[in-house]
Amino acid sequence: MSPDRAEVVVDLDAIAENVALTLERVAPAQVWAVVKADAYGHGDVAVAAAALTAGASGLCVATVEEGERIRSAGIDAPVLLLSQQSPRVAERIVAARLTPTLYAVDAMDALVSAGAKDLPVHVKVDTGMQRVGVRPDGLSQLVAALTERSPALRLEGIYTHLAVADRIDDPGTNEQLERFETALAELDLDGVLIHAANSAGALVHPGSRQDLVRLGIAMYGLSPGDDLTAEKLGLRPALTLRARVGHVKRVDAGSSISYGWRHTFDRATTVATVPIGYADGVPRRLSSLGGEVLIGGRRHRMVGVVTMDQLMVDVGDAPVAVDDEVVLIGSQGGERIGVAEWSAMLGTIDYEVVCGISARVPRRSIGG
Repeated sequence: MSPDRAEVVVDLDAIAENVALTLERVAPAQVWAVVKADAYGHGDVAVAAAALTAGASGLCVATVEEGERIRSAGIDAPVLLLSQQSPRVAERIVAARLTPTLYAVDAMDALVSAGAKDLPVHVKVDTGMQRVGVRPDGLSQLVAALTERSPALRLEGIYTHLAVADRIDDPGTNEQLERFETALAELDLDGVLIHAANSAGALVHPGSRQDLVRLGIAMYGLSPGDDLTAEKLGLRPALTLRARVGHVKRVDAGSSISYGWRHTFDRATTVATVPIGYADGVPRRLSSLGGEVLIGGRRHRMVGVVTMDQLMVDVGDAPVAVDDEVVLIGSQGGERIGVAEWSAMLGTIDYEVVCGISARVPRRSIGG
């Protein structure tokens, strides 16, 4: 371990394995890798390259800036913007050869005015997510408007997004797919890519796979939902969050620690201070919920509130020294602390945990 403070290590071989596994399961559908939000905190350029090498056919991002960063790295694969962008950035979309999502005519006109020439676009249909997209009963009219703007714009895909695909027995997914199929039935879809599946849909709802699947959280070896653990799905986590012990001290029974003195020691013990805190993405309340770290292949409990730049760990009488490796997420020896352990404690989802690791923590890729 080289950094003096903390780092995120991303195993690109795990990314590639998860992509390959998904390709095998969803064939003949394509896989497009979702690398928005800096690849869910894993590092977008490195993950994008690994996913494409493993067989992904395209990439998906949320913002023009994310797409431009992919292009600046020399990656030439299709890059789909997952929501309609402001007309103000139309020229940048065209210049970066990004694939826009559309669900309104004014966005089409902005792209035409920006000089689009045979620009592939996808239309998004809102079948129940109630977030963005054209209503199913407005799809045919929108596609007709798009056709009128050919050859500047070319309809490459039509898609929807599933709201409850992570709930295996929820009928909502089938209801959304039925609405989608009804809307599509009115159209000539020759050569148009149809897609609906996110990670959960791709892995457990075969009817949602269609022509391509948008592989997000599962690519990182993490759970798409409570009913779908990474272990059950055969996925390998790619991310490790680790640091070093910065200070070691002996404390007395009856003494207290950290802001508010919320933890009082019932025995004399050793405390290791670790230079990583909530500004790095370790939630402040994780310590009060039973958060642990790995040092020397053993679990040790966080004590006192996590501070902005540091946290404290009760290591008992273990032989812990300054510079020892501390694993917050990942494996050490025969022990493992997974992202799911944090998300369960915090009452959230794996997505929020990994996206919450701040840019202050350097990323380093291995494998690939």
